[in-house]
Amino acid sequence: MAKDKITFKGNSLTLEGAGLEVGDKAPAFAVTGNDLSPVSLSDYQGKVVLLTTVPSLDTPVCDVETRKFNEAAGSLGAGAAVLTISMDLPFAQKRWCGAAGVKAVTTASDYKDASFGRAYGVLIKELHLLARAVFVIDKAGVIRYKQVVEEVTNEPDYDAALAAARKLL
Repeated sequence: MAKDKITFKGNSLTLEGAGLEVGDKAPAFAVTGNDLSPVSLSDYQGKVVLLTTVPSLDTPVCDVETRKFNEAAGSLGAGAAVLTISMDLPFAQKRWCGAAGVKAVTTASDYKDASFGRAYGVLIKELHLLARAVFVIDKAGVIRYKQVVEEVTNEPDYDAALAAARKLL
């Protein structure tokens, strides 16, 4: 599998882990929820999962992205879940969600061991942060859409991600 290439303000960065492709089984993961409870892919079994990764919720682009997916989440209905994973500490995520009024997106942290980032091929080696990416996982746990945003400071293609999720509902 080819690794995705990304930049931050034009400078090349290295992604750690295996590169995933559309059609691959989504790797199982265990990350930490805002209340310090474990969050895993199996928690969403039988649902379409729109899974986003961001470097940090406390940055302008990540803030805008998570708010936009929060607004769109309601239109996906009960058969879908929207999950955003970052390296932010769970306490910071909880504070940010409260301040931003984000309730339809579940935020979780990969801060403990970056195992999610490596499994999904989105861990930025130089920064120890997650790249900006969107995965849509079908009800059977297969990746049906993937976008790793080439320039970390750019937003993802919201319309394409949401269309991919809606197609699976």
